[in-house]
Amino acid sequence: MTSRILVSLRVDATPERAFTAFVRDIGLWWRPNALFQFSPGAPGMLRFEQGPGGRFTETYVDGRVFEIGRILVWEPGRRLVFSWRQASFTPDQATEVEVRFDPVDDQTRVTVEHRGWDSVPQQHVARHRFPDGIFLQRHGEWWQALLGAYRGTARFDG
Repeated sequence: MTSRILVSLRVDATPERAFTAFVRDIGLWWRPNALFQFSPGAPGMLRFEQGPGGRFTETYVDGRVFEIGRILVWEPGRRLVFSWRQASFTPDQATEVEVRFDPVDDQTRVTVEHRGWDSVPQQHVARHRFPDGIFLQRHGEWWQALLGAYRGTARFDG
C-alpha cells in the first residue's frame, strides 16, 4: 500500500461552498510550515487555477512562481485532485492530494488524502529522514491544522 495521509473534518457549509472556500480562499486559510515548505525561503501566496490541467502555484514576493502541481480532477462541490511536488523532488518523485466534499446532514465532510509518499525516499530532505510512520504522522498533524484554519473560511455566511 502507498504511503498516505488521511484526515477529515466537518464544516458548516454546503459541499459547493466548501469546495469554493478550499480553492478560491486557500490564501486565507493556508498556514505555512517551515518543516514542509515547497521551496527554500519565505513562503508565498498559494493559488489554484480553475479546471482540469490548471496549476497549483506559490507566488513569492519577488514575483517568482513555483508550480506545486496540476489539477487532475475538478468536480466542484464533489472532488478535487491535484499533484504535489516540492522544489527538491526529482522528476520521478511526486505525490497527489485528493479532497472530497461529502454532504452529511446540513454540513459537509471534507476529507484530504495525500498519497504517494513512497515515491520520496526516507533520506530525502522533504522527509527530514523521519521513518515513514513518524513522517506521515507529522505531515498528517499539519494537514489537520490546515483544515482547522480552513473550517472558519468555509462556514456559511450570516
